[in-house]
Amino acid sequence: MNKLITIFVTTLLAGCSIVGEAGVESAPYKLLKADKDKETETKIEIREYQSMVLVSTSMDDDGRNSAFRRLFNYIAGDNSGQREIAMTAPVYMGNDAASGEGMKISMTAPVFMNSDVASSGGANVMSFVMPDSFTYDSTPIPNNPKVKVSEVKNYKVAAITFSWTLSDSNVKKHTNILLDYLKQNDFTVTGKAYTAAYNGPMTLPMYRKNEVLIPIQ
Repeated sequence: MNKLITIFVTTLLAGCSIVGEAGVESAPYKLLKADKDKETETKIEIREYQSMVLVSTSMDDDGRNSAFRRLFNYIAGDNSGQREIAMTAPVYMGNDAASGEGMKISMTAPVFMNSDVASSGGANVMSFVMPDSFTYDSTPIPNNPKVKVSEVKNYKVAAITFSWTLSDSNVKKHTNILLDYLKQNDFTVTGKAYTAAYNGPMTLPMYRKNEVLIPIQ
């Protein structure tokens, strides 16, 4: 298990179950098609994320751990109004930012990595998804200029879901399965593959939910 995932669990998903997902909101999407890879029986979905607000930062300068720390600092209050984004549900809509007391917001799964959802020019970014109750305009502004808020709409992807860890070999295996599926079914790939993590180390590896997602036309 790499250092990033260790940090990830001890913070974002500290209260997760050992046999399932943490009780946090997941980014909503419209399911366009559900299928399985014919050889491995692995679950594949064609999805459309109709609207998604992302808080993102580049991993190209200082690596994944530094990117994670910047996003963690953002949800811990390094933003306009010092608004704290809580690690567990439910959503607590509290005092106005002008009061100086902040407000608590539940974080949403998954964490996207190596994602071009919010990037330009093919940059490697890490993204947290804001809860569905937030719009682009109501999302707190980051204090750190390296952290950006963006919104994507009508974003279509193919996703393959798998268990165990996000090791390089596991990610590569499922990326190849998904690419073969897309080729066989005449889908046009429009971006590079990226990963999504839903669980932490308190969840047994065989029960973890991971995904590889590939943007499609």
